[in-house]
Amino acid sequence: MVAIGSVVEALRIGVGFLWTAAWAIIVGLVVTSLVQVYVSKERMADLLGDGDMTGLARATAFGAASSGCSFGAVAIGKGLFKKGAHAVNFMAFMFASTNLVFELGLMILILLGWEFLLAELLGGLVLIVVMAGVVHLTLPESRFEEVRRTLNERDSEAGITEDPTCGMEGKDEYTVTTDDGETLKFCSEGCMETYLQQTASGGGWREELRSWGGWYKVANQFRKEWSMIYKDIVAGFLISGFVIVFIPQWVWNALFLQGDGVLVTAENAVMGVAIAVISFVGSMGNVPFAVALWSGGVSFAGIIAFVYADLVTVPVLNIYRKYYGWAVMLYLLGVFFVTMAFAGFLMELLFDALGIVPNLAGGQTATEKTYFKLDYTFYLNLIVFAFVGFLAYVYRRGLGAPGEYRDPVCGMRTDDDGPSATYDGETYYFCADACRRAFEDSPESFADTSPRIHDGQSGHGHHH
Repeated sequence: MVAIGSVVEALRIGVGFLWTAAWAIIVGLVVTSLVQVYVSKERMADLLGDGDMTGLARATAFGAASSGCSFGAVAIGKGLFKKGAHAVNFMAFMFASTNLVFELGLMILILLGWEFLLAELLGGLVLIVVMAGVVHLTLPESRFEEVRRTLNERDSEAGITEDPTCGMEGKDEYTVTTDDGETLKFCSEGCMETYLQQTASGGGWREELRSWGGWYKVANQFRKEWSMIYKDIVAGFLISGFVIVFIPQWVWNALFLQGDGVLVTAENAVMGVAIAVISFVGSMGNVPFAVALWSGGVSFAGIIAFVYADLVTVPVLNIYRKYYGWAVMLYLLGVFFVTMAFAGFLMELLFDALGIVPNLAGGQTATEKTYFKLDYTFYLNLIVFAFVGFLAYVYRRGLGAPGEYRDPVCGMRTDDDGPSATYDGETYYFCADACRRAFEDSPESFADTSPRIHDGQSGHGHHH
C-alpha cells in the first residue's frame, strides 16, 4: 500500500507541475506559431555562411525565433550546415532554438522563478560567445569540410532533400512542384501545408489575423509545434514527479558536492551536464526534471547547466553520429559539454556576487504544494484551453484553408497548379503525387464528389 501511495503522490506532483505550467506552454507555442507564420525570414544558410560576430548574432536570433524541439533543431542545423553555414553558426542556432525560445522561458519562470530565467537568458548568450571562441580556436576545418562534402554527396546519391520549412528529410509522398518547375519534398503534411500557406497570396499580418485564412495558418503551425514537443513535455513532467518521490536525498548528496566554494560550484555544473546526457529528456521536458533536481538540493550552477544540456542527451548524440560520424559527434559533445558547464558555473558565481541566488529553503517543497485550486492558474488554463479549442475548430473545419479544390483522396484543400488527373470528364487536383497515384489506381473509389470546394465545404485530415 505504501508503494501505491508513493506512485499516486508521484503522479500528483507530475500532473500538478504540468497543470501549473500548461498556460505558459500554450501561450509560448502560440507566440512561436505567430512568429513562424508571420515573421518573414531570409534564406538562413546564405546569411550564416561566415563565422564572424554578425553571422553569430543572426544564428542566435534565428534560433530564438524558431521552435524549441531538440530533434527539430538538430535537423535544421544539418540543413544549414550542408548549405554552407559555418560550424559555429549552426551550433549557435541549435543552442538558441532549444534554450532561448519564448515558451521555454515562460516555463522556467513559472516552475523555477525569475532568477533561473535571467540566468538562462544571460548565461545562454555568454555560452554562445564562449562557444564561438572555443570553436574558432579548436575547429578542425578540414574535417568539417570533408564531412559537409560527404554529407551532400551521400544525401544526393540517396535522393534525400531537406524540407524547406523545417530542414528535416523530405518524403516522396509530400511533393510540390513550384511555378518555376522546382520539385520540393516535405517531411509531413503539416510542413507541406505550411509552405503552401506561406506562398499563398495575402496581405500583412494584421489583415491576415482578421481573416479565417490567417487563423488557419496559425492553427496549423500550432498543431505542428505541439506535435514535435508534447512527448518530451509529458514525459518530463511525469518523470519529475517520480524522481522527487522515489530518489532519496543521499543520491543527490553523493552526486553533487555540498557546501560552498569554487570547486563545489564547478563540480555541480559538470555533474548537471553529465546527468542531462544520460537523462534522455530533451526539449522543454528537462525543465520539470530540473525542478526535481532543485527539490533534491542540487545547486544553482547544476540546475542551469542541466537545463542547457538538451543538445547532448544520448538520443541527440546518436543523431549527430548518424549525420556527421563519430569524430564530429565527439567534437560537438566536447564543445557543448565544456561551454554548458562553464556557463552554469559562471552564472552561480555572478548571481552569488549579486546576492540573487534563490534560497531553496525559503519555499514549499513539491510534496507540500497544492496544485489544483481556484487561483490564477485555474482561470488562465481555462482561457488558453478554450483558445486551443478555437484553433482546433478552425483547423478541423478547414476555415480559410488555401485552395479552391479538394483532394478527393485525403480531403486537403489544394490549388490547380499541383498534380492532377482526369476521370469521367472531370479534372481532379491533388496535394501530392502520392494522392494522385492512389486516385489513378482506383478512381471510382474517390470520384464521388465535385472537385471544387463550395462555400461551407472543408478539408479533412491527410492520411498516408
